Amino acid sequence: MESKTLETLIIEVADNGIATVTMNRPEKKNAANFTMWGELRETWNEISVDPDIRAVIMTGAGDAFCSGADLAGDAPKMHQLQSMNLIHKTIQALYSIMVPVIAKVNGVAAGAGMNMALACDLIVASDSARFSEIFAKRGLSVDFGGTWILPRLIGLHKAKELAFFADVISADEAKEFGFVNHVIPHDELDHFVAQWSQRLASGPPLALAMTKRLLTLNATADFSTALEGEGMAQTINFYTSDTKEAVSAFLEKREPQFKGR
Repeated sequence: MESKTLETLIIEVADNGIATVTMNRPEKKNAANFTMWGELRETWNEISVDPDIRAVIMTGAGDAFCSGADLAGDAPKMHQLQSMNLIHKTIQALYSIMVPVIAKVNGVAAGAGMNMALACDLIVASDSARFSEIFAKRGLSVDFGGTWILPRLIGLHKAKELAFFADVISADEAKEFGFVNHVIPHDELDHFVAQWSQRLASGPPLALAMTKRLLTLNATADFSTALEGEGMAQTINFYTSDTKEAVSAFLEKREPQFKGR
């Protein structure tokens, strides 16, 4: 995958295997129109099949992450249910990415924008970030995967509180709710996320991918099924060069160099 600028996105791929996907409609606080949904879907599908990508940073241009769907945007000429199906394929593509994805929330994340952040594996927020399941204030029910992801992260009653009242909460409150990993001073956000993404990119790709998938699948699995999945994944790990490299590096007292095979 190469760095490129699309109509609504900026894609930057570094030599270290870190891809940064920036939603680029700052004049609309990165509200997602139908063009953006399509470009995000295509980008995430490309990332999913690129063996050179080791970690992903998702963020927004300007002073916002994503303010949700652009309700006045370029709506397609199709039935609403058909358009919702395409939009939901977008969030499914993000949720299916095997490599770790960090949401770098630099400002408001509302509605579908909040649920996009929740679909990432880790959320690092600026101390000026704000979050809201804004749907009820627009006469809408929660979508973009929020009804499935949010209660699994923070519990059913807390999820209902955020969804029913649609309050705007601070980054610190989001961390108290339990869906933000770290709140960082705004001026230090880029540096922190760069360090975290580098640590992920330096890790064992296959092992991290399988751990990610197991954690996702086992959220709704019984204990026996979870153990069976862990056993199969660990068996694969033991036959990889990365595991042999990790053991050698430990014995030689050096940092391992993982290759993803």
